[in-house]
Amino acid sequence: MSEYDKLLKMLNSGKMSRRKFLAKAAALGIGAAISPSLLSSAAQASTPQKGGQFRLAMSDCAITDVFDPTLSNSQCTSLIQRTMSNALVEDAPDGLKPSLATSWESSKDVRTWTFKLREGVEFHNGKPFTSEDVLYSLSLHRKEGTKSQIKAYLKDVKEIKADGKHTVVITLNNGNVEFPTIMAFIYNMVPAGFKDFQHYIGTGAYQLVDNKPGVSTLLKKNPNYWNDKRGHFDEVKILGISDVVARTNALLTGKVDVISDPDLKTIKMLAKSPKVQIIQVPSKKHHLFVMNTTVAPYKNNDLRLALKYAINRKEIVDKVLGGYGTVANDHPISPVMRFYASELPQREFDPDKAQFHLKKAGMVGDTFTLSVANAPFGGAVDTAMLYQQQAAKAGVKIKVDRVPDDGYWKNVWMKKPFCASKWSGRLNEDMMLTTAYTTGAPWNETFWSNKKFDKILKEARTEKDDSKRAEMYTECQRLINEEGGSIIPVFTDFTMAASTKIGHGKVSGSWQMDGFLAGERWWFKK
Repeated sequence: MSEYDKLLKMLNSGKMSRRKFLAKAAALGIGAAISPSLLSSAAQASTPQKGGQFRLAMSDCAITDVFDPTLSNSQCTSLIQRTMSNALVEDAPDGLKPSLATSWESSKDVRTWTFKLREGVEFHNGKPFTSEDVLYSLSLHRKEGTKSQIKAYLKDVKEIKADGKHTVVITLNNGNVEFPTIMAFIYNMVPAGFKDFQHYIGTGAYQLVDNKPGVSTLLKKNPNYWNDKRGHFDEVKILGISDVVARTNALLTGKVDVISDPDLKTIKMLAKSPKVQIIQVPSKKHHLFVMNTTVAPYKNNDLRLALKYAINRKEIVDKVLGGYGTVANDHPISPVMRFYASELPQREFDPDKAQFHLKKAGMVGDTFTLSVANAPFGGAVDTAMLYQQQAAKAGVKIKVDRVPDDGYWKNVWMKKPFCASKWSGRLNEDMMLTTAYTTGAPWNETFWSNKKFDKILKEARTEKDDSKRAEMYTECQRLINEEGGSIIPVFTDFTMAASTKIGHGKVSGSWQMDGFLAGERWWFKK
């Protein structure tokens, strides 16, 4: 155990004050690297103050945002929806916790899952929450013609039925040992038959007052919320501020209490403000460049390997992320995840190997066009330009095609054969791999198809032995690393800048803004 780990253990056990911890850490030369989010809830603790309006500024709100759970996919709408809604299961920072379901259990073959629902829960309109609402809410993602990304997670569901008003039984065609995690991802529980999503009704801590898509959304406290330990604010206001300078100024002038995605180039200067705290959380989020593996020239795996060896990951972490991230290894499973394949050799920048595979592909001297905008992630253009310079040192010619931010996801992503992308990750390995890498998945952005991969992933869902499942997921990561169409150089930390008036416990690394639950979990300090 390192000296830092020993200090952190003493702090979190209450044997050392935060002031003494910071002093000793500084003496070790690591004080600047300490993030408040690394401290336990006890170390962060402050007495929550009830009331006030909590104002959040998000970077990706758009006038096209909708609350229909089968269509919405932006971080902004996810934050708003989770502030108004609940899932059956909560993905808490320390694991799955009961939410609208108080308990769950499976049959021995993990094909049948029974969820006991919380009694006494009401929707914002006063309607009692029952199993009928769960059946309807899940059916929205399974019906014919739905565009929901969640459909892929539920495609193995054979039957969903109610066993009384407060029990739901879900039967799968094949077993899935981690099925409850899927229920933590589906947080849009609405009343049976509900369709007016722009006037959203949920069971959450806050209810909708006013919504101007892309501009602002005002929510007020739900007086009948079932969880009296959450929802400390009177109101929550979400503002869409796409410009990072404008977001930063809004925080510094006190117009908002927290901002997403601060500028990593200036974040160290921002942190010097006595009114600002930087919240940094290692996450599953990754930036990447994707190649369509079904079309020339990217259907040639030697070319794909050449392009993977031509990127310097460490330099991108240092120069683009400012150190707020970690080196990735051309697969989407983050080091913070349970079955991260740490034993896989780390792919390094290697001009000789890049040239070897480029020659083997017969494409020496060819130019490869990379379509990019900053829409997929902040710093995407800078990353592409840096990659172009790195690749040139390896004898690989990349042309950076700067395309408009507006309409990027509609006109470029999954349209251009070589382009930038971003994933916030998923709650577990199966969900991430299923969504983006299985044959025919709607969001399989590389159009990659590997029968061995599909078979192993399916078998892993029914394997109860953790060590065996770890081996299976390691093999899945190896296949993507060696044969996939994703160039994944970095995992990025979730970074937020907040007023020092804000208090919080341990912050989730599953999604931005504390798993999109900052409005419910955070508070103003007394």
